[in-house]
Amino acid sequence: MNRFYSPDMSATAQILTDVAEALSLKGFDVVVFASRMSYDGQDTFDKVDTANGVQIRRIWSSKFGRSTTLGRLLDYLTFHISITISLFFYLSRGDLLIAKTDPPMLSIPLSTVANLRSAKLINWLQDIFPEVALRLGTKEPKGVVSNNLERLRNRSLKRASMNVAIGQKMAEVVEDLQISTERICIIENFVDDQSIIRTDSHSPELRKEWGFRESDFIVGYSGNLGRAHDFQTILNVAEMLKKSEEVKFLFIGGGAQYDQLNSEIDSRGLTNVYFRPYQPRSKLNESLSLPNLHWASLNPKLEGYIVPSKIYGIAAAGRPLLMIGSPNGEVGRIFSEVPFGECVLPGDSSKAADFILKAQSNRDFTSKMGRYARRYIDNYVSRNHAIAKWEDLVLRTAQIS
Repeated sequence: MNRFYSPDMSATAQILTDVAEALSLKGFDVVVFASRMSYDGQDTFDKVDTANGVQIRRIWSSKFGRSTTLGRLLDYLTFHISITISLFFYLSRGDLLIAKTDPPMLSIPLSTVANLRSAKLINWLQDIFPEVALRLGTKEPKGVVSNNLERLRNRSLKRASMNVAIGQKMAEVVEDLQISTERICIIENFVDDQSIIRTDSHSPELRKEWGFRESDFIVGYSGNLGRAHDFQTILNVAEMLKKSEEVKFLFIGGGAQYDQLNSEIDSRGLTNVYFRPYQPRSKLNESLSLPNLHWASLNPKLEGYIVPSKIYGIAAAGRPLLMIGSPNGEVGRIFSEVPFGECVLPGDSSKAADFILKAQSNRDFTSKMGRYARRYIDNYVSRNHAIAKWEDLVLRTAQIS
């Protein structure tokens, strides 16, 4: 269960699709509940469908979209109500309900529904609310609402058969909520590492189509740019390197901060920053391979509450990563084991620029990091590794009396 599902292009939809279809292929009876709208609000999907062995049931919710906070909250609320009613009448004794965290706090009503229908709940945690909202500065009087939400959320995690964290730091946060370690497991998000492959070339045809030269050293960002992500550091770097003819900065995707990002680029007069829209999954290998170097970011206050899962696609494509976040965070921990990038604190634009220039001037160094990146995927977080963990988890949970 998730608000978005294939053919939607959002990251949560793509990984859910992979897991659902893989479990169906293993012989499980898989039904996905999702909304009828797409992540970008541009498309509406059929109420009932079947794809690659998976039954898809799309339920009603409001469609205000992501442009305003009020509209987004209403979309969340109506989906909460709609999915709760739908699952109450659909679930049967012994069913396994795997619930992602879009919209937030979904485990609260679904834990009750699962209990009433004698089903088993697995929470698949992509983020942890309300802490994310509070750490991003959302205000609410005297903490009454957040305290009650945390209490109800913790209760729902304790009642679940299992809580899947997508990183070690997140697992530690969940454990700190007094959730038994027996009800916590780690299954990292993943990408289709059979379709996304490492290559020494940088998508020459797509570069030509998008107006880049083969000699350009492109620093890329791919995916959603939300409030949890810092872009000021990389804009400062772009300003510092604006006289360099070869170094260019490419944003592929969208998100809540793109309007502000565009405004700042205009105000700074930057001509070395480029934009392209979200790419279809069929072109993901090309778009991820095009940059020489990728960057990602996460507000250090959100470590353990969010995991920047875009790093897996970057690593699968064999590209090094500049991480703007805490060196002691999830990605910093990964780099300590497999050095395919550099972590810099938000605001440390000089260190970020130095790393980019080092990568640009030493292509052997860049290529070596790329090989390490792909090795990390193959050895630790491949699609096959993750699917095997999901199959094992489903079988073990089904056997719990």
